[in-house]
Amino acid sequence: MLQIKRVYEQREKSDGYRVFIDRLWPRGISKDAAHFDLWFKEIAPSNELRKWFDHDSKKWPAFQKKYRAEIAENDEHYKALAAIVKKEKTVTLLYSAKDEEHNNAVVLLDLLKSKK
Repeated sequence: MLQIKRVYEQREKSDGYRVFIDRLWPRGISKDAAHFDLWFKEIAPSNELRKWFDHDSKKWPAFQKKYRAEIAENDEHYKALAAIVKKEKTVTLLYSAKDEEHNNAVVLLDLLKSKK
């Protein structure tokens, strides 16, 4: 099973293996409180793309295309994440964005599910 969740939400047993997929550490939470198994910042959007998007939902379609292109260019990180998903029974991708519908975790979830 593969799912996404905000890093600020309470850890649950059903989360399984927890992978934090943002490049920057989230505000207001300690590393102990985040309870992740892996901080995989290499799979996050580049700083340039992250700053350009700036969580603007109007840019969402373009962000998805640009982020997918970045993943395709550096596919060794994607392959590593896909291997974790294949190995673990349950994987939860953790993100810090307030917008639960327009963020990098949504793109990764879609990409990982479509390639199964």
